[in-house]
Amino acid sequence: MPIDPDRAIGAELPPVEFSWTESDVLLYHLALGATELRYAYEPGLRVLPTFGVVAPTLRMTAPPTVSYPGVDLDLGQVLHGEQSISLRRPIPVAGTARLVTRIAAVYDKGESAVIVQESTVDIDDDPLFTTRSSIFARGAGGFGGDRGPSSRFTAPSGDPDAVLDTPTLPQQALLYRLCGDRNPLHADPAFAAEAGFPSPILHGLCTYGMVAKSVVDSALDGDPDRLVSFSARFTGVLYPGEPVRTRLWRSPVDWVFVTTAPDRAEAPVLTGSLTALAA
Repeated sequence: MPIDPDRAIGAELPPVEFSWTESDVLLYHLALGATELRYAYEPGLRVLPTFGVVAPTLRMTAPPTVSYPGVDLDLGQVLHGEQSISLRRPIPVAGTARLVTRIAAVYDKGESAVIVQESTVDIDDDPLFTTRSSIFARGAGGFGGDRGPSSRFTAPSGDPDAVLDTPTLPQQALLYRLCGDRNPLHADPAFAAEAGFPSPILHGLCTYGMVAKSVVDSALDGDPDRLVSFSARFTGVLYPGEPVRTRLWRSPVDWVFVTTAPDRAEAPVLTGSLTALAA
């Protein structure tokens, strides 16, 4: 049985201590295409908040596994479903921190399953940020578990306050895999074909970081410290070399966005929300 919800739900994984340096931050930024000096040069270096999502796995060079208490899945079955990060304070350019992760929920969607993880990160017991992620496992449902919530995103009515166009490079996935995610789905055409895609797809977290950067640069005056939370649902795939278009609806605190692939008739890629400090 690939999923045993009684074992999985509430299970806490062993704490992980991890470190990062300025060079790790620079690599992450460059893998997103962030070449502005505030992201790519040590003097005055600023850290994009989405770096926190990948910092714990930067040193991993083997393809990831999906094996937790009560969960044992084949890598080709899974896709990233949702991701969020909430920050207590800006991420330093270098440091050592501790990660604690637990399985928050397991949902049976019939043919498929959703596994939700929550993680907290602290430096010397001082909380730094929390993350929440879900993975969508095709063919892993039917184990008789809770179906979970069924929410549908609705974009705000009216024209967006901003439309942000972001290019990607044909080699973007090959660059981004150096940030710790060596899933062959993003590099190997044969593996991608077996997973049902015509070619390797861009990492969802790469798109996630690129969109966060575009929001910071265009709507937050280039100040990443103003972005205090960023949540997204992965609603479709993006292929390396395709541009992405993000429509942003602003409010005083909570903003909403929709990201699409304009070269494929605005095919959906991301939906989400963010909170930001006032200027």
